[in-house]
Amino acid sequence: MALLKKLFRNKWVKWAFIGFTSVLLFFVGLYISIYLGAFGKVPTSAELSFIKQEEATQVLDQEGKLIGKYYVYDRQPLQFEDLPKHLIDALVATEDVRFFEHDGIDNVSLMRVFVKSILLQDKSAGGGSTVTLQLAKNLYGRNNYRFFSMVINKFRESIIAKRIETIYSKHEILTMYFNTVPFSDNTYGIESAARKFFNKPAIELSIDEAATLVGSLKANNYYNPRLHPERSLNRRNVVLNQMVKYGNMPQDSAKVYADKPLGLDYKSFNHDVGIAPYFRAQVKKELAVILDSIKKPNGEAYDLYRDGLIVHTTLDIGMQKMAEEAMKEHLTTLQKSFEHSYGSAAPWQKNKKLIEATLKKLPQYKLYKEAGLTEAQIKDSLSIIRDTEWFAWEGDTIKKASVIDSLQHYLKFLNTGILSIAPKTGAIKAYIGGIDYRYFKYDHVSQSERQVGSTFKPFVYTAAIENGMKPCTYFSLAEVTYSNFNNWTPSNSGGENEDPHLNYNLEMALSNSVNTIAVKVLNEVGIPKVLQQAKRIGINKELPSLPSIALGVAEINLKELTGAYASYVNDSKPVKPYAITKVTDRNGKVLGAFKPEVSEPAFKDYTRQVMLEIMQSTVNKGTASRLRSTYGLNNDIAGKTGTTQDNKDGWFVGITPKLVTVTWVGNDNQAIGFRTTGLGQGANSALPIFAKFYSKLNKDSEYNDITKSRFERPSDQVASDLDCNEEKRDGFLKRIFSGKKKKRKFKGDKK
Repeated sequence: MALLKKLFRNKWVKWAFIGFTSVLLFFVGLYISIYLGAFGKVPTSAELSFIKQEEATQVLDQEGKLIGKYYVYDRQPLQFEDLPKHLIDALVATEDVRFFEHDGIDNVSLMRVFVKSILLQDKSAGGGSTVTLQLAKNLYGRNNYRFFSMVINKFRESIIAKRIETIYSKHEILTMYFNTVPFSDNTYGIESAARKFFNKPAIELSIDEAATLVGSLKANNYYNPRLHPERSLNRRNVVLNQMVKYGNMPQDSAKVYADKPLGLDYKSFNHDVGIAPYFRAQVKKELAVILDSIKKPNGEAYDLYRDGLIVHTTLDIGMQKMAEEAMKEHLTTLQKSFEHSYGSAAPWQKNKKLIEATLKKLPQYKLYKEAGLTEAQIKDSLSIIRDTEWFAWEGDTIKKASVIDSLQHYLKFLNTGILSIAPKTGAIKAYIGGIDYRYFKYDHVSQSERQVGSTFKPFVYTAAIENGMKPCTYFSLAEVTYSNFNNWTPSNSGGENEDPHLNYNLEMALSNSVNTIAVKVLNEVGIPKVLQQAKRIGINKELPSLPSIALGVAEINLKELTGAYASYVNDSKPVKPYAITKVTDRNGKVLGAFKPEVSEPAFKDYTRQVMLEIMQSTVNKGTASRLRSTYGLNNDIAGKTGTTQDNKDGWFVGITPKLVTVTWVGNDNQAIGFRTTGLGQGANSALPIFAKFYSKLNKDSEYNDITKSRFERPSDQVASDLDCNEEKRDGFLKRIFSGKKKKRKFKGDKK
């Protein structure tokens, strides 16, 4: 006692003691105030018992395979049984070796941190944080208190961690930790990280893969295995050594794993990239409508991004991948030919009116205009050079470019819309709305309406046969001028070289897509009956009552067109393509189930069989014959090519017994078409996508049920009615007394 009195007479000791006591009292008071909620409410034990984690909504294909997710935080929760033991070993060995011994706070580690880090300034001492403390931070985040933020947050987390340890078992804490911990690339939870970086569920992670992901937790951007593979690999090996150090793995095994490459199989679930982005965007729109009519038991609305819904769809992920590959393979080549055909006369470079008109539609231009800038000032602003990411089929690049440069760059690209459905139900199997969702958000399957060209002709012929015209009815190839429609004279691509005295039957005319005969068939059956037939077959848009409708001047949505063509292999019934089969909550409770819409037959079975036989001729010896000659497809296929005026749009419809596919190719700006018909015709621009797609299906035995399916044999009546010469010439007298061109009035209103 005397010694203490003597010490306290020393003013330095006295002030040191007072200072130490004051600091201690300050921190004790701070801790108590945090405990009592002075810096914000600390969750109680009761509240912690009902921890609710935000979960991403998952979109699954027809077999339950993950296609994509909608999320604020990319998170997919697991049960403890789904966590492999070596994953837990890696975490504990690296982040919290006394996890199974402490009560949320590791006092031994804290003492080490105090002595080594604070007193001895040893930066290798670690941070003293435990898995439970990290879980508290993951669950409730940190606030900015301006002064003493770190201390306040640490105290708050320690209180929460202590409470968590009294409520949950160690296994439950590990499970919650792995479900909430942030990994690289804005990914939350081990299941999402495993699927993103290694394209597999967490339970299937190998030891080295688990070590890679656990290693990234130290600094998820710095050790991002996608961005910094060398750092990530070195960090992975540190984790492996930690596992050896604490007896989780022998040294020899660690050496084997340390010699392996990272082996990433990266699969992004970003909304703009990954598999089927246009499909996922469309599903999201449809989900928004569905969820508007469904409420939680407590009356609240479901949150698409936070409530962990499961969306089951019709998509076949394997088929989707093949379709995307086929599209890229063909358009990479076609784009080069397209640009080469224009050479130095490319409209996206030389057509100033086109460029200026497109420029004025840009959001940036409109903002500058609203701000009162002059045309010269706007052009100056849009001419500023900056680093810009450019899409290219060979690979994206960073260019020094202005907004005007970018506009001209993107103006040149051909785009596409592709849809494959099961014709009996309308279930969507493959869906491509454009060439790259990051740069071209417009969906050419669900949003676009383009002129359909000759793909409308089968509807004209269907109406004719349905109204009694026989398949062996003959029509002359000769051009006719329709005087009551502004002397309109439809012509064929063969032009003047065609024999006006040659006559084709319906099969020959349609399989070779003869324009003059399509209009004559329309004239014979009448425009009203054709429009009625189109309506019954599923074309709901108001179509123009004009003779040019026979040549496909109407702009029709690709999805409607696909559903209409399904009728030829679905007992004459059109279908409505659909994507969602079921939506459940996170616990599997069904919130909504959806079945295909059932339609009435649009025409007689006789008509259907005749049309199917005719469209098979299109593939076997007509405008789509390159499916056989060039691509060597031997499947049962019916089809129809289509090309619009000035080669603006190329189409192909491929019909097989169990799959109907429609492909469209064109430029988004309808002022830009193909330079030549040879390049832009549907047989060259759109058909090859179907051909490459189906070739890939043929090579995969999983799709034998589709690729080896066969059309039914036509009835004896149909076979008999089609049994005639495809063509015949006018007799001698008729050739003498008939002119090359005729004038007649089209059945309909005078124009």
